[in-house]
Amino acid sequence: MILLNRYLKNNYIYILNNYMYNMKRNFTWCALVMFGLGAMLTSCKKHPQSAKTGMKYNDKYNGGFQVFKKTHPAPGPGLVPIEGGTFVLGGSADQDVSFDYNNIRRRVTVPSFYMDDTEVANVDWLEYLHWLNINYPGDRELYYNALPDTLVWRKPLSYNEPYVDNYLRHPAFQDYPVVGVTWDQAQEYCTWRTDRMNENILRESGQLVTWKDAANKGGGKKGAAGAAPAAGGSKEPFNTEIYLNGQIKGPGVDGKHMMADLNPNAKPAQGGKKGGKPTRTVGMEDGILKQAYRLPSEAEWEYAALGLVGNTENENITDGKMYPWNGMGMRSPKKRTRGLMLANFKRGDGDNMGVGGYLNDKADITAPVRSFVPNDFGLFNMAGNVNEWTADTYRQLSFEDVDDFNPFRGNEFKDKRMADPEKGLLAKDKYGRPIKDAAKSNKKQKWSELTVAQQQAATVNNANATPANGATLPAGIAANPAAPAIAATGTTAPGSIPADIKNGSGKPYTADQRGFEDSTSTVLYGVTTLVNDHSKVYKGGSWNDRAMWLNPATRRFMDQDDASAEIGFRCAMTMVGATEIHPDSRPHFVERKPKPYKAKAK
Repeated sequence: MILLNRYLKNNYIYILNNYMYNMKRNFTWCALVMFGLGAMLTSCKKHPQSAKTGMKYNDKYNGGFQVFKKTHPAPGPGLVPIEGGTFVLGGSADQDVSFDYNNIRRRVTVPSFYMDDTEVANVDWLEYLHWLNINYPGDRELYYNALPDTLVWRKPLSYNEPYVDNYLRHPAFQDYPVVGVTWDQAQEYCTWRTDRMNENILRESGQLVTWKDAANKGGGKKGAAGAAPAAGGSKEPFNTEIYLNGQIKGPGVDGKHMMADLNPNAKPAQGGKKGGKPTRTVGMEDGILKQAYRLPSEAEWEYAALGLVGNTENENITDGKMYPWNGMGMRSPKKRTRGLMLANFKRGDGDNMGVGGYLNDKADITAPVRSFVPNDFGLFNMAGNVNEWTADTYRQLSFEDVDDFNPFRGNEFKDKRMADPEKGLLAKDKYGRPIKDAAKSNKKQKWSELTVAQQQAATVNNANATPANGATLPAGIAANPAAPAIAATGTTAPGSIPADIKNGSGKPYTADQRGFEDSTSTVLYGVTTLVNDHSKVYKGGSWNDRAMWLNPATRRFMDQDDASAEIGFRCAMTMVGATEIHPDSRPHFVERKPKPYKAKAK
């Protein structure tokens, strides 16, 4: 019994000591956590400081200049990051079978950018058409101009009527690439997609009224997404450029979680609570809005298609590529898929998909946009399925002319037209988009030049010309020097006014290498050859092409207002800031922060 009591006593003391030790340790951890949290909260209150003036940022008492944390922006919906670098443009071509000599090898550098992992599908285009239909129910011309040309499937000696009727709209084809789209239509889609993406960001974050409030109380019809009115009660849909200029705000538009305005001259928002804090719209400096969607340049497309990142060790490319996959063949070398085609293309005359019972590429025409294996960048169908539009204007000798950094041919520099220079307001067309005129110079205008130009536009060219059908011209179009020519076309829809008339320059893109408006024009292109300023490059090969065209270095062209059942597109987006995608996984020098400055009294 004595031994048992002694044993229990010792165990009790041991348990008690353990308990006290754990209590002390927990208390220590709690104290450390609370101390760290307090230090963090204290540091958060400290305003960042200008390295050049010593003044604090984000302080409403010294002017309210706001600076936000430096971030690396995430890609927009549907995009994957493509880390740029140097590569040999045209270097993947094994031989020039057609003897065009239009893509001779040249080393260039492509900056980092984002690109869609798939081609734009039919369901994506139907979403676009649906939006146009509910926001412009009375504008059949605008809707009609956005429709793909489904007649591209027709051939005199082939029964393709089922594709004419079903390919775009039937659910069985909803994840197939949209075809019959012109280069111009693809550009319009990129603009629309940019605005819808940024509008959704602003509504979901509370910078604008929510989708539900916009539909029910925003002035639009119930259920009409995106129909929220802009300032002044207009029914213009959201436009990114107009919003960034501060022209979309006011009651019924402003959200509940707008940015605080630290400007000492700012006033509470109209319609807000009495004595409420001033708020403001989002600016580019806030880093919330994304860059614009666009077509990729030819160099970007070829670089992304090759995907040499998977064959790189340190700074050495270990193996070149002829296609988006490794090897010289068209078939999979892997055990489970050995012998299967790696892309959707035409193997030979009369062989689009293989033998019944064991179809090879499993597609008679196009295939779903996520078919086959993606390349090392994660991009699907960069060879085969459909050719894809690029942004470049075609010239056979572009490789001799373009810069070695971010090469591109087709610049068409434009300036936004000012409706009121004194107030900084942009002129808008009837669709709420900024009106842009061909740039006449490569430098910023002087203030006197800007105001004089606006006065001339208002007094000389502001005669209310009306189209032949009696419709009113979009706001600001009458101020265009080419207003009479626009009126003569009898139309006002953006996609239906010829570009060479709309911008008043005589042609949408000048041969002058500066890309600015120029009255001088050569007559060689478009007269003696089929190559002209409307010729746009497409690449990649399609379901109806032989294997030669699947090489990323091959290039062909077609007029920007033509369409084909073998051409689709995907979008790209410019990457801003640091060019490395995963900088922490590689050796790098530490970026040092400036030392804080503290003014000392003598």
